[in-house]
Amino acid sequence: MRHATPAALILGTSAMLALPAAIAAERIQVVTSFSILADMVQNVGGEHVEVISLVGPDSDAHVYSPTPRDARALADADLVVFNGLLFEGWMERLIDSSDYSGPLVTTTDGIDRLDYHGHDHEEAHGHDHDHDNGHEHEHDDHGHDDHGHDHDHDHDHDDHGHDDHGHGHDHAHGDYDPHAWQDLAMGKVYVGNIRDGLIEADPDNEAAYRENAERYINELAATDAEIRELLGEIPSSTSVITGHDSFGYFSNAYGIRFLSPVGLSTEAEPSAADMARLIDVIREQDVRALFHENMTSPAVINQLAEETGLPIAGTLYADALAAEGEASTYLGMMRHNAQVLHDALAEPGHDDHGHDHGHSHDHGDNGHDHSH
Repeated sequence: MRHATPAALILGTSAMLALPAAIAAERIQVVTSFSILADMVQNVGGEHVEVISLVGPDSDAHVYSPTPRDARALADADLVVFNGLLFEGWMERLIDSSDYSGPLVTTTDGIDRLDYHGHDHEEAHGHDHDHDNGHEHEHDDHGHDDHGHDHDHDHDHDDHGHDDHGHGHDHAHGDYDPHAWQDLAMGKVYVGNIRDGLIEADPDNEAAYRENAERYINELAATDAEIRELLGEIPSSTSVITGHDSFGYFSNAYGIRFLSPVGLSTEAEPSAADMARLIDVIREQDVRALFHENMTSPAVINQLAEETGLPIAGTLYADALAAEGEASTYLGMMRHNAQVLHDALAEPGHDDHGHDHGHSHDHGDNGHDHSH
């Protein structure tokens, strides 16, 4: 039997020490626009990805200003993932300036988009909830492979519908509400798009991405059921006030009416007339609590609390994860929001929401009457 020489032992030890670095080097580099997408990518990519989020936890993607470092991160990336629907008005200029030419994932591709025509407090968002809203959307087999993700990389982005709005309106969200992750059924579509993008960028690990995505989609479905059970105890006439208009999909999915002092972007400031109208609505309707958001200024909600005498019942997470704690993951954030709403508004034994919503949901015309 031959014995290893000291030199061989040294070489062997060096190789073992280098192994973790080699594994890390094999991970594909994924850049996401904001923290919620980063968590989704991490769940689907697992050990095969290294994820960078341009906008971190508790930070506001609406008003973010990209840096040269961000452009370098994109230039070095194997995959770029962003929301679309003009949520990140700055993202496409950043992609262009970075000369990134790899696969792009627009996570909202294929969702059932909600129309947005501005916030109208008198109409109380038109959430009459007479939709079938079964949300058994079967989006996990939505035909994501048809999305292609084989973009020509000339960055025209015509198929994303962005050019119609122009790049000059970073915070104008156009005709559709972009906050689709607030409905876990839409979250399944996000996961399918992310899965397909990862497979395109790293086909060698396709089996792992498919397995992780299937597990994660099942977790989304289980969380969706938990949320429906929790929120079933909140009377359907209840209205909720939050910092900006980011819970349209949550409202549409789970039957709770949301109002806000401003529109879809946190950059907007409510006018005195907006505030006066909202105070009238609060007094006229069954509004019993106000809620802060983690990445919007509390000043407006504090002012409403002072003028109406309503309690501030907690903090909801809309556009960013928490830096730590339960809301530091996408599913944890959704559970946290549901629990906070339940604790503030539920009436035990009260279940008039009909949260199964029929479970048929024909999407021929999206079924959404978002007249706002």
